[in-house]
Amino acid sequence: MNVDALGEEDIEIPVQRLAGTEDLPLPRYMTERAAGMDVHAAVTEDTVVPPGGRQLIPTGLKVAVPPGHEAEIRPRSGLAVRHGVTVLNSPGTIDADYRGEIGILLINHGTEPFVVKRGERIAQMVVRRVGRVRWREAPALDETGRGEGGFGHTRR
Repeated sequence: MNVDALGEEDIEIPVQRLAGTEDLPLPRYMTERAAGMDVHAAVTEDTVVPPGGRQLIPTGLKVAVPPGHEAEIRPRSGLAVRHGVTVLNSPGTIDADYRGEIGILLINHGTEPFVVKRGERIAQMVVRRVGRVRWREAPALDETGRGEGGFGHTRR
């Protein structure tokens, strides 16, 4: 792990390409200050996600996320605004002990079929630190201004 002048942490993560995906780029940051890396589709042929439909799209990648971290899979805003396509289980979590292929579950909320082409940028990946929780049962919780106000509580 390296820390740069801004205090940002660099994490080295082992990645394995599946056979037949050597032509695809690894996830990468598209701008200098991007939080997420674009992830590419490893489909072998054009794959259609029909309106209202969902499709698991392969990436051809396996990763070894270090303990104390997770990789989150998030939608790409451009696909959402232009096509109504997003990641169904967003954010998806790649746990530190998962070693299978990363798949991206796309859903098409748009009105037209969406065609996923090989190498297309279909999602973003953000690697984050995670903490482990130790529950401590308590007879009561501290009081807050919100209290038990739930969904829509702050709507005026």
